[in-house]
Amino acid sequence: MTCNAGAVRKLLAASAGLLCLAGLGAPVAWAAPYTYNGDGSEVTDERTGLVWRRCAEGMVWSGVTCSGSATLFTHEQALLHAKTQAGWRLPGIKELSSIADRSRTGPAIDLAVFPATGNFFWSASPYVGNPASAWGVYFNYGGADHYYRSGVFSVRLVRAGL
Repeated sequence: MTCNAGAVRKLLAASAGLLCLAGLGAPVAWAAPYTYNGDGSEVTDERTGLVWRRCAEGMVWSGVTCSGSATLFTHEQALLHAKTQAGWRLPGIKELSSIADRSRTGPAIDLAVFPATGNFFWSASPYVGNPASAWGVYFNYGGADHYYRSGVFSVRLVRAGL
């Protein structure tokens, strides 16, 4: 494969994880734009500046992976729980969608960065079409969808970067 400007733009636009380096003529994988913080329990997304907890709420970072079981929350419980976590909040749907990687499936997220990720995670975003629903992301395939607020699902918290 040889590199050309059009091919590089298509690869970058598609976020396929490949980059043709000028002069090398071959695709090279690049690392996801995340920086591990402190003990590794948090990660900064360099694209957005947001800091994410690597584990779903209820799970604990062991230094290698997330262990334990994720706590499941209704939407109201998720919002209330987030308020008890100083400096942290429930992400908006665009923020939560930003960590989905639709080039992957089952789950559509980088498991090296966000290990043991379950299927559906709540966002803070209400679903305008039905006040009984709110938005979340199905990480099994990476798509955003709404669900009844009475459903019980996982939560991953976020905060602004420093």
